[in-house]
Amino acid sequence: MRAATELLGARTDSARLDAELLMAHALGTSRSELFLKRMGDAEPAGFAALIARRAAHEPVAYIIGDAHFWGLKFAVTPAVLVPRADSETLIEAAVSAFTAQPPRRILDLGTGSGCLLLAALSEWPGAQGVGIDASKDALAVAARNAEVHAQPGQVSLLARDWNQAGWSGDLGQFDLILANPPYVEDAADLEPAVRDHEPASALFAGLEGLDDYRVLIPQLPVLLNDGGVALIEIGADQADQVSAIAARAGFAVTLHRDLGERPRALELKIPLGNGALGA
Repeated sequence: MRAATELLGARTDSARLDAELLMAHALGTSRSELFLKRMGDAEPAGFAALIARRAAHEPVAYIIGDAHFWGLKFAVTPAVLVPRADSETLIEAAVSAFTAQPPRRILDLGTGSGCLLLAALSEWPGAQGVGIDASKDALAVAARNAEVHAQPGQVSLLARDWNQAGWSGDLGQFDLILANPPYVEDAADLEPAVRDHEPASALFAGLEGLDDYRVLIPQLPVLLNDGGVALIEIGADQADQVSAIAARAGFAVTLHRDLGERPRALELKIPLGNGALGA
């Protein structure tokens, strides 16, 4: 474990944690069980190979095949983004927005692993969920997770692309919309673990990272019930630009920050009595 941590130390800020997770995976046990009962074991077969993959910047979640989000464990593959704790800001904001009455229908745009949608349904088990994604491989991962974390018939997963005309015509309206669209600038200097391994289609959104916001946000008003809420993840320096896009579409905008106090999500509502203004 010490040798693995030293090897990874020059490549990641989480070297010790990564080594522990990979050791537990190689032993077929949990990280807590590793410390309680297995530290005296011999090095398991395959551990060195796992460390070599991490040393080549492959994300731990892809190596072990899962990641945790909102207290739930989700299957992940290179077809989907690795769930990140910062995205829990959207669920926290949703919980705050629906204190009086729970949402009945929830839409997740670009569902990926399904972590946002399924986390929301864990808070409101009486709701119905719809997740869309342009990637059929991502939808297959979301379906695996829905089998674990949703009730039978509670979730519909659909292959849709918001860049294509008519994608939303048969979806109906929703009380809560969640979205973590691509928002990284094409020329952004990303860590190798992200740039070389996570799906580019879920990351990059043009020269400014705003292309998907410009397409998606003006289409949201017709998908929201009266009094509905949309929560959109943003990059840390995009709050003003995305807020302006939302305002042109007729939304009132509230900013939510993550645990690091970085701008992380925009809460969008149509003011009562106002129609969408377009973009």
